[in-house]
Amino acid sequence: MPKSKGRKKAKRRPPPPPKPDPVKAKGPSPAWYVALMFALMGAGVLVIVVNYIGLLPGGTDSKWLLGGLAAIAVGFGMTLNFR
Repeated sequence: MPKSKGRKKAKRRPPPPPKPDPVKAKGPSPAWYVALMFALMGAGVLVIVVNYIGLLPGGTDSKWLLGGLAAIAVGFGMTLNFR
């Protein structure tokens, strides 16, 4: 009776080298970055509240409101790069 040739084994490739973690490669955020991030958000909220109370020059002006919202937005935007 003839012998079966059998199946050829697939060539095994070595696993790819592990990619470095980009967060660990950059390291943690500096302390000034975190402080600036929270300071911008806090200053934005403070400007909006003081604007509605009417203590800023020019009364309740929409420029102060937009400035406060911009400061909050920049603070939240900085959270995207926080490590």
